Amino acid sequence: MGELILIRHGETEWSRSGQHTSHTDLPLTDLGERQARALVPLLADRHIGLTLVSPLIRARRTAELAGLRTPRVTPDLHEWDYGAYEGVTTVEIHRTRPDWNLWTDGVAPGPEGHPGETPAEVGARADRILAEVRAAASRLGDTDIALVAHSHFLRVLTARYLHLTPASGALFQLATGAVSRLGTEHGLPVVTALNLALPESLYVAARA
Repeated sequence: MGELILIRHGETEWSRSGQHTSHTDLPLTDLGERQARALVPLLADRHIGLTLVSPLIRARRTAELAGLRTPRVTPDLHEWDYGAYEGVTTVEIHRTRPDWNLWTDGVAPGPEGHPGETPAEVGARADRILAEVRAAASRLGDTDIALVAHSHFLRVLTARYLHLTPASGALFQLATGAVSRLGTEHGLPVVTALNLALPESLYVAARA
């Protein structure tokens, strides 16, 4: 296989405000749509043989605007289930749980259908995606595979790709509308690029 390309969706109202967003199906903001279009030149020289995308509209729209054709909707790529913390900011959580840390503590239980996930549970989903990627790579040969998804999930996946614990995803910040790449060096898994994005001043040129 070539490289594993990770794309975080463009900005939404809640990513801008810092509210935890898992199952709430928000659209991209105007800036988020511009961020997604600005991915086109960053991906132009990549030979992408397969694109897997989260079911949520913010990820699917990002894939569309980035020019990724025939993405396969993959439920395991959905964002960390934040349970009772859906729509709540870290600042608000710290008012009652000042020492709370998502990466080590997980979330408070949520309503039926959205009970929340532990770091280990998110890590198990990431492992399933990586197994799917490896299986696809054996068929596709030396081409890239793209994943279009969400910040916390992709951070956990990055950690698992590097054989780290799910909580080690805390080490990898992923900005909205940015591209990161995972590859190998001398047979070992490495991060080959992190948080690549065009500056906003070049967005007009990216559309031309």
